[in-house]
Amino acid sequence: MGLSAGAALLGRKVNAMQYLGATLGNPSAATPGQPAPAPAGPFAPTWDSLAAYTVPQWFREAKFGMWAHWGPQCQPEAGDWYARNMYIEGSEQYKIHLQKYGHPSVFGFKDVIHTWKAERWDPQALVALYKRAGAKYFMALANHHDNFDLYNSKYQPWNSVAIGPRKDLIAGWAKAAKEQDLPFGVSVHAAHAWTFYETAQRHDLSGPYKDIPYDGKLRTAEGHGKWWNGLDPQALYAQDHALSQDSWKDGLFRQWGWGNGASIPSKAYDEKFYKRTLELIDRYNPDLVYFDDSQLPLWPVSDAGLRIAAHVYNKSIREKGSLQAVVTGKILDEQQRKCLVWDIERGQANAIQPLPWQTDTCIGNWHYDRALYEQNGYKPASTVIQMLVDIVSKNGNLMLNIPVRGDGTIDEKERAIVEAIGDWMRLNGESIYGTRPWKIFGEGPALDHAAALSGPGFNEGKGAALTAQDWRFATKDDVLFATCFDWPQDATVTIRSLAENSTHWPGELHNVRLLATGEPLTFHRTTEGLKVSLPEKRPATTFANVISIS
Repeated sequence: MGLSAGAALLGRKVNAMQYLGATLGNPSAATPGQPAPAPAGPFAPTWDSLAAYTVPQWFREAKFGMWAHWGPQCQPEAGDWYARNMYIEGSEQYKIHLQKYGHPSVFGFKDVIHTWKAERWDPQALVALYKRAGAKYFMALANHHDNFDLYNSKYQPWNSVAIGPRKDLIAGWAKAAKEQDLPFGVSVHAAHAWTFYETAQRHDLSGPYKDIPYDGKLRTAEGHGKWWNGLDPQALYAQDHALSQDSWKDGLFRQWGWGNGASIPSKAYDEKFYKRTLELIDRYNPDLVYFDDSQLPLWPVSDAGLRIAAHVYNKSIREKGSLQAVVTGKILDEQQRKCLVWDIERGQANAIQPLPWQTDTCIGNWHYDRALYEQNGYKPASTVIQMLVDIVSKNGNLMLNIPVRGDGTIDEKERAIVEAIGDWMRLNGESIYGTRPWKIFGEGPALDHAAALSGPGFNEGKGAALTAQDWRFATKDDVLFATCFDWPQDATVTIRSLAENSTHWPGELHNVRLLATGEPLTFHRTTEGLKVSLPEKRPATTFANVISIS
């Protein structure tokens, strides 16, 4: 790097860090520099303007969506963040890569993409399966931190139409969702490729390849005679920059919000991301745009994410007559939760939220992991349903990923879980869809052991196990749905919140039935609670038993 280029980069870093410092105590402060003009419509690319957002009815009614978090990192079948971890010497994925493909100085992630063909992908069959399981919306991965676009992008030459599958995957998913009459979402993660791929700048510290650079700094000229001749690897890896502070110590998570010494992306990088994302939105017309970012992409060092959100909202109003779009973000403050739908990764809120929100989680690892399949490590349907019931009781939705293999299929164990979820939803879906929180979300001993959220979420599975003494509540019209999380040994349950003279329900109770079968249940109220006798014959699913009360 020349002196003038280095000075310019240093100046950009200093300015970005000054801005980070100025906004640290106020994440909703005005954007740096002059914001670009907003698309025609009422929303401008500022937090204050976006605060006029209202969550559309379809999202509030849906409660349950399913996600195909599928891209080239699923091809090795070695789990999450393969494109980063394969460049970390000694890591499990580095070892797998050596065995399966060779050394990362010779065979990098760009070459993994080249091997990915998605030859058995049938989006119509998968989306139809997810609808039968009860999903009311569907989302597909549009790109991950690996920076590879899964659609026909004129701004990113590393895309699935030009390389690998040679198919427009987002177009295929969108068509399948439309055929099933499901709102369609896209997930966008590529803003972080700048730092995510920094491991590709490394080299082995020992062994036969010691000090030989990995392929993260390759340029177009070095592709002569290779399969990627004419392509610039930097358009994929984005590593023509100095490393972040402590990059070799793997401090990426604490730098996720572009602070703590993160290398700050260039203006050209920011604008390319902006153009790619607008192209995705304008070409495929998603109803939901999920961002895997703290707040919005590249915030607070760029206003690109704010401009994208304003564009999504204005486009929806212009084309549909009212605001029907959803944009999600993570680690939102109170003001920002008015602007976007708050998304919690692998976790749940611990109280009823005043605004609709969403959990995103997976039955396994985000990217397909054959070892997890072989070890029977997937979440069972019972766990998924219990999570869904808890989330809905607090005004949330659940977005569930089913990992897809590189060839485009799901395995038989995953399919069985999806089908079991559908079995429960067909019997009990009335207690989920279109409901609203009750006066309290639940009762029971597990409430005393709820785990706090950590960063973007990650409190999933850290609380106490749910039992027959634990309940969650939701309402629709004049009906209260009370869900018990196990079948009691004596077939009698007590809902303490519905005791005689309860402030939550001071009136009479006339109709109590088991929702799965419609069977009326014997009940009586005491000072201890509403005591309900369950039938001798259990329904097919007993891990979440819904009692309908009116």
